[in-house]
Amino acid sequence: MNFDVVIVGAGHGGAQVAIMLRTQKFTGSIAIIGDEPELPYERPPLSKEYFAGEKEFERIQLRPAKYWDEREVTMLLGKRVVAVDPAAHHVTTESGETIGYGKLVWATGGHPRMLPIPGGDLAGVQGVRTRADADAMKAASETARQIVVIGGGYIGLEAAAVLSKAGKKVVLLEAQNRVLARVAGEELSRFYEKEHREHGVELHLGVCVDAIEGTDRVTGVRLSDGAVIPADLVIVGIGIVPAVEPLIAAGADCANGVRVDRLCKTSLPDIYAIGDCASHANDFAEGAEIRLESVQNANDQANVVAKGIVGDEAPYHAIPWFWSNQYDLKLQTAGLSTGHDRAVLRGDPATRSFSVVYLKAGKVIAIDCVNATKDYVQGRMIVTAGLVATPEQLADAETPLKALLPA
Repeated sequence: MNFDVVIVGAGHGGAQVAIMLRTQKFTGSIAIIGDEPELPYERPPLSKEYFAGEKEFERIQLRPAKYWDEREVTMLLGKRVVAVDPAAHHVTTESGETIGYGKLVWATGGHPRMLPIPGGDLAGVQGVRTRADADAMKAASETARQIVVIGGGYIGLEAAAVLSKAGKKVVLLEAQNRVLARVAGEELSRFYEKEHREHGVELHLGVCVDAIEGTDRVTGVRLSDGAVIPADLVIVGIGIVPAVEPLIAAGADCANGVRVDRLCKTSLPDIYAIGDCASHANDFAEGAEIRLESVQNANDQANVVAKGIVGDEAPYHAIPWFWSNQYDLKLQTAGLSTGHDRAVLRGDPATRSFSVVYLKAGKVIAIDCVNATKDYVQGRMIVTAGLVATPEQLADAETPLKALLPA
């Protein structure tokens, strides 16, 4: 088999490349290779609405089968690519099948980072990355008496929220001294800690897990101080490992993912990479090389690649944004708060509708908004503009953020 464009990875980014190519009137042959049996689907609901049973799987599919058929996008599902030959322009699957390409787009995302500790591979220790993961989690949680969630990032907190709403006893363990430590300031962390505790989640901060206990199946989690927390199910949400092994073996320049330029090209000829597995220089991180694990980034980079393939090259430049649903709280984030030297509270957390604006050297670099959509929409504008404002101006919730922009 040979295709003009082969996309490895059937997530948001991979699907968007194919969608955008057809939107751009690309007439060549396109194939998407996915290691799961399902057509492309949304990943964020796996730890939210799908896990909670609020959305059926069909509702989180990105497009129905008919869509792909009508646009002549060949779906090669249930196939894992294990090797790339840049010289021969082909990939090889786990079954030994060879698939040729003109252009290759690597959109594989990553594997859940699991715990390299004794018992880390026991039955009942579960990552969250695929529909199968979410299904296994749902099935196990129905009979579980106590569930331990390891990791206080978005995934861990979302899973804890769903489970506690379902009436489960949930214990959440976080190695840092606060939740959301990698992505938000202390004000937001403490707010979410309070919310989770009020919903019955038992939080343990600044703790290290030494081992998972059990024989055939998990029975508990042992901490470094020797304490054992009973558990019928352990959910691990401590990030991902970029799925780039075949590219590394093929000689691609890799460091915390595969390195790409501003057109999302790797160091290998005719091979692009996008999404969670792509390390790129980001304008909103002062040019630092980072990986962004977000739907927005995957889609925006997919559009850059698709346009580049049809000859309309334009460098990637998009403001990072994220969201998280927990209980009745909608968190929306624009920009990257890493390295901020000032956090300004806008509104009152007690009302459960407020924002936190992050500054660096007087410039707005990010904003977190909790149940504050208007602040989020206008916050994206001021982050994009690199607004310079005083903390007093930003803290005044009566003044719309867009009013602070120069005329």
